[in-house]
Amino acid sequence: QVRLVESGGGLVQPGGSLRLSCAASSRIDSVMGWYRQAPGKQRELVASITRYGGTNYVDSVKGRFTISRDNVKNTMDLQMNSLKPEDTAVYYCNVRTILGSGIWGQGTQVTVSS
Repeated sequence: QVRLVESGGGLVQPGGSLRLSCAASSRIDSVMGWYRQAPGKQRELVASITRYGGTNYVDSVKGRFTISRDNVKNTMDLQMNSLKPEDTAVYYCNVRTILGSGIWGQGTQVTVSS
């Protein structure tokens, strides 16, 4: 089974930027996405991207976040700009599977605070 490893999380001030990366151990043909889970809240889909570059974003991050993927390097990135305290969460890399549960990375913490 493919393994996913996230990196790039950390502590940033409101208005700052962070770039998250997800490295896959092998080629990914299906939709990939970034999810996040804030304390006391359900995990939510932040952004997704097809192999061909089609993207979707949750309304709260539109215009601030950009998802991308490199099908040669088997990586997926999330560029996060104008970060807000409400963006604080554990961010997870996900690969969609036909039968639903998906493949997940271990998560990386993003904390936006002054």
